[in-house]
Formats: sequence, C-alpha cells, structure tokens
Amino acid sequence: MTVTSSSYAQITEKEYQHRIWAWTMYDWANSAFATTILAAVLPIYFSQVAGATLPSAARATAYWSLGLSISLLIIAILSPILGTISDIIRGKKKFLAIFAGIGILGTALLVFVESGDWMLASILAIIGRIGFNGANTFYDALLAHVARPEDRDKVSTRGYAMGYLGGGILLAINAIMIQFLPGTWGPRLSFLSVAIWWAIFSIPLLKIVPEPSSAALKVEGGIKLIKASFERLWNTLRDIRQFSQLFKFLLAFLIYNDGIGTIIGVAAIYGAELGFGNLELILALLLVQFVGIPYSLVFGRLPNSGDKRRPVYLTFILFNIIALPCLGILGARVLPSQLIGAPPARIESTLSAKGEGLYTSEQISSSFQGNWVNETIPASLLGENHDQIYTSSYDPNAKFEFRFNGQKIRLTYSSGPDKGIWSVWIDGAPYLDPDNGRPLQIDAYNSTTRYEISQIITTEKITEHTLTLINNDEKNPRSSNYGISLASIEILPASRHSNLGMIFVAILIVALIGLAFSFLVGNALFGKLVQLLDTKRTILLSLTVYSVIAIWGYFLNSTIEFWCLAWMVAIVQGGSQALSRSLYAALSPASKSGEFFGLFGVMEKFSAMIGPLFFAAAGSLFGSSRPAVVSLIVFFLIGGIILISVNVQEGKRVAIAEDKATLNING
Repeated sequence: MTVTSSSYAQITEKEYQHRIWAWTMYDWANSAFATTILAAVLPIYFSQVAGATLPSAARATAYWSLGLSISLLIIAILSPILGTISDIIRGKKKFLAIFAGIGILGTALLVFVESGDWMLASILAIIGRIGFNGANTFYDALLAHVARPEDRDKVSTRGYAMGYLGGGILLAINAIMIQFLPGTWGPRLSFLSVAIWWAIFSIPLLKIVPEPSSAALKVEGGIKLIKASFERLWNTLRDIRQFSQLFKFLLAFLIYNDGIGTIIGVAAIYGAELGFGNLELILALLLVQFVGIPYSLVFGRLPNSGDKRRPVYLTFILFNIIALPCLGILGARVLPSQLIGAPPARIESTLSAKGEGLYTSEQISSSFQGNWVNETIPASLLGENHDQIYTSSYDPNAKFEFRFNGQKIRLTYSSGPDKGIWSVWIDGAPYLDPDNGRPLQIDAYNSTTRYEISQIITTEKITEHTLTLINNDEKNPRSSNYGISLASIEILPASRHSNLGMIFVAILIVALIGLAFSFLVGNALFGKLVQLLDTKRTILLSLTVYSVIAIWGYFLNSTIEFWCLAWMVAIVQGGSQALSRSLYAALSPASKSGEFFGLFGVMEKFSAMIGPLFFAAAGSLFGSSRPAVVSLIVFFLIGGIILISVNVQEGKRVAIAEDKATLNING
C-alpha cells in the first residue's frame, strides 16, 4: 500500500508511520524545556539562587518577567520572516535544527549559573526561549507535509500526548535529582539534562522526516532573499481577504487561547492562594501532565470519521464532564473534612497570644529585648508600590519573643553584610529543621543586602506557642555581623488535611465507571450525534468544558474539588491545542506553511501576554483571584463565537487553490 503527500513522492505505509513517529518525537524532546525550564525549576532557581544578590524576590520576578517579554518580542518579530524564508529556500528542517541548537546551547550553559548570576541566567534563558519558540514554528509547519489531511488531527494530538509523557518523565527525574543531590547541583544538572534530552530526541525528526520541497515563486536574479521574503509576507497581509477564513480562525485562536494559557499559567499560584499545600499542587500538576496523555489521543480521534469508536470517546468525555463536578461538589459536602482538604476554621487571637493574620514590624517591635530601630526601605528596592518598614536590632544580646495562637507562621526578614545568625526556638526548645532534623538557624549573612526573605515555621498542634529568636553571634565566624532585621510575622491558616490517595482512587473509579458506561451505551446514545463532530466543533466542545472549569474555579474550596478540576483540565488541554494546530494547518497553503505558522507563532506569543494581564487586572480590581478566574469565561465565549463563524470548507478550498496556483507558476 502506498500513500501520497503533497510534498513527497510515493512512500509505503510503514515509512509513512515511521515519519509520523519521528515528527511526534520532537514533541517528546522539547517538552522537557517547557516543564523544567519554563514552568517548574528555573523560575524558582532564578529567584532563590541566581537572583540572591538582588534587593528582593519581587525584583527577581520582575527581571524574570522582563526576560520573558524580551524573548517573546524577538521571536514574534522573527517567526513570520524566517517562516517565509524557509518556504522560499526549502529550509524548514534547517531552521528547526538551527533554532533547536540555539535553545539547547542556551539551556546547557545554565549549568554554570550559580548564586548571584542573575544577568547570566537572564541572557541564557532568553536564548533558550528564542530557540525553543523558533524551532516550534518550523516544527508546526512540518505537520502539513508529514501527515495526510485526514490524519492531521490524530497526528497533532499524538504529538501533544508524546510531549506530556516526555516532559513529565524528565520532570520527575529532575525532581529526584533536586531532592537528593547536594547544594545547587540538583537544579543545575537538571538544566543540563534538559539540553541532552532535547538534543538526543530531536535526532529522529532531523534524520527521518524529509525536507519539504520549495514551493516558492521564482524571483529574478537581482532580488535578495530577505527582500523576497518581506515582499511575499507583505503580499499575503495585503491580500488578507483572500485568506479571510484563516485569519478569522487566527483571531478566534488568539482570544480563546488567551484563556487556556492563563489557566495553565496561574493554576499553581491560584491553588496556593486558596491555601493548598505544595504537595497537593505539585501532584495536581503531574496529574494533568500524565492524565492528559490518553485524553489528548481521545480528543484527536473525535473528528476522525473513519474511527468506529467515536461514539465511545464522545460518551466518555461527556460522562467525565458531568461526573467530575458531581464527585468534587458532593464529596466536599458529605465527606469528612480531614479527607477532602476542606478549609480549616480561622484561628482567633486569645488574651495572651496573637491569632491568624499579618503583623508588621511596627506591631511586633515591642517583642524585641535590647536596642532596636525602625528602618524604612523604599519601594524602588522592593519592587512593590509601597515602602516597607523593618525593625532591626544590632545588639549582641538581642532577643525576640513572640507569642502566637496557631500552627504555622511566616517570618519575613532581610539579609546583608551586617546580619548574623539567629537561633530559632519554639516553646523553650530549639526548633528542629524538618529537612534535616537539626536545630534551625537562620543565617542572614549575604554579601549584598536583600529584603523580603521568608521562613515558614510549623508546629504540630494548633495552640498557643512562643517563638524565640536569639542572636547567635558568638557562633558566627563573621564576628562583626550580628544584626536581626524583621519586616513582619504572619500567622498562617491551619494546614488543610486530605487523603490524596483516596481522592485519586475516587476520581479513577469515576473514570473507570465512565469507560465501562461508554463502551456499553456509547453507540446507542451518541452514534448519530458524533457524526456532526468535525475539528471545529470538537474545539468548541473543549471551550465549553473550559467555561465550566472557569465557573467552577470560582466556587471550589477543597482539595477534592481542585483535583477533580485538574482532571477536567487534563481532558481538554492537549486536545484543544493540538486540534487548533491541525485545523490551522488545514486552512494554510502547504506551499506557505512556514510563513503562516510564523504568523501562528506571533498569535501564540500575544496570547501568552494578554491573558495574564487581564487576570492580574481583574484580581487587582476585585481584591481576589476568584473573580479573575471566572472572568476568563469571556475569552472562551468570544473566541468560540468567532470560531463558529469560520467557514472551514471555504478556507480549505482557498488553501488548495493557492497551492495549485503556486505549483503552476513554478512549473
């Protein structure tokens, strides 16, 4: 059996499948960068280690965000231009290799970033992101040349599934490295492992997938390549009405992908704001990473009219959409609070101890025994819109005692060349560091002054406790440094209690029941309805699910709800983005795939910036992230309405006609 591609000669079915596998392996390769570098490890390492010499964590975050914006701007400018050039000179794989190489090199060099190297880390992160996003432009453009039109949905979602698996596996390995390797070697070697992983698993695509032939218009001898690419890009933008359906889809994608990207980006921060623990949040993210694999494959098969199990897939997805909210909402109301992570009652003050809340340096200054002064730190150093007052004592005999009612407290302090070592005591006994079991000492010495450093101290029971900080200067080798400098003490809400194993098993049982139900009655229930599902309608289905997620996100307040919501995100996250990529490929002329996917990349970069700004503005306006989450439904509604108006068949007809016209001109 042979198959024909618009760019390739006759090939066997075995070779065709081999090329598809090689193409999807690049998703496996570069997703390690997305998980470890962009999401999980490097942002924290930049703030805590590379930016350790910056005045505050807020300043480190600002510099990190600035670097992200710079890289997005550079790639937004380069993508359409380079994509057009790759169409002209038959260079999609060549440019992919160049940008992947740039990203791999920038990532590998992060192994040399140590404490205070924030400038080096910023530059290398910018280089890595340029390589990552640039290579993705040409990788996406190859889809139209690798997969037959009827296979693009399935192949695109398979790529996303491979990305989930590859990125998740290396992230898990890196988490183990960070846990067990000493000092900063864990994260630094994690960065190197990403570069190696990315390089090795890019080889199948570069070796097996052929370079698509050039389908560009012939140019006369005196016209330079760059000039020709600009002219071609300008002609495309000038003739935007010719590709009206494609650009209408681009507008819809820009809007609804804003909402999707924002949900992905703020999920962990939103969960932390609601009081969920780090373990609950990290495991929920890993849940999305791995559960998203099968659901991406299922979503990719929904528009495939040749798959006889489509009614089963549709029934399974709809069952989950109904059953998961029922499990989360009912479980949060009928199961014991210690099992489902319900919020604990507020801890009130007593006559002798402070209760839950934030206490500034001015409020706690009377707890100092010894000489102390108030020092105002300007907002320009803190990266905030207000000044901060620190209460400082430079008395060698200084002592600080604070009585609180609760379980956890957060100390916010500063470090610097005039700061010393403090011993931490709770209820008259040394506080043991939970990481190593030894008495905790806060070493506040740093070569440069830094503010807004925090330390969380956790006790076993919710009751009255006494926190004592003792100047331990006699044990400090830097004998002239002995300062204690506090900005605030926050008595945190009591810890949520949940049985994560029970929650996971409950969700898994619901999924298995849904699977059995779908196989039994799926054909009878949705055998006819599923025939109406094409790629566009399947994307609209995913946007409906995201709207439910945004509404439910406003109300949720327990771990079981958060995990059910994470499972719902996993159902649609990979599928919605993969089908958007494949639909865009179907609406784009294969002869201009580099050019059009360059524009697609620009839209993705804008969507990465607008959504978070909207979320931040809504959060600031209402003083809470709950209204900000539900406001994201606006993106799904407007994007969905525009998507409904896209005439896919007309867009495909224009793309095919453009390819035929280009082929005739080139002879």
